Amino acid sequence: MAGVAFEQIDVPKTPEPDPEFLKISPMHQVPVLVLPDGRAVPETAAISLLLAELHPGKGLGPIAGEPGRADFLRWMAFMATAIYMANLRYYYPHRSTTDSAGLDAVKQAAVVEMDKEMTILDSALAGRDWLVGDSRTIADVYMLMLVCWYPDMDKARAAWPNVERVCARLRADPMLAALNGPHEMWPA
Repeated sequence: MAGVAFEQIDVPKTPEPDPEFLKISPMHQVPVLVLPDGRAVPETAAISLLLAELHPGKGLGPIAGEPGRADFLRWMAFMATAIYMANLRYYYPHRSTTDSAGLDAVKQAAVVEMDKEMTILDSALAGRDWLVGDSRTIADVYMLMLVCWYPDMDKARAAWPNVERVCARLRADPMLAALNGPHEMWPA
């Protein structure tokens, strides 16, 4: 989105983490942005915010002092702390309980949370084309990723029409469609 050169390195899923990768991502999570000075920045929300700061005027998001900055920070934080965490509880329920008999309850509670949080996003998008301001930002792309992780895509598309409207526009974007190819976040 920023139009800057970068090198993409795919990290294969393996049963045992690569010790070299753990040096830059101790939680064994992707993505990780490695800066020119060698520092590594994990966490999608942090990477997104940093990229917006490093590339002002490139449409990633408003930087400090620009209109829409408060909304940008609000939605990025909301998605990272609420929706993303509910997604993690759904897909990795064993991390949220020591009772193996409670895994289904953790997953059900995660879906209830996601439903509430997606309803909040849907309300925010009523009468709006994008989450922040009048143009697409990285916050919208982050939302698309999280929506794609919702466990019942048919339900998501029907239950939250404003979210689906924005996500449909994003899925149709040639750049995002090309990125989707190897990751298969949504059907091509």
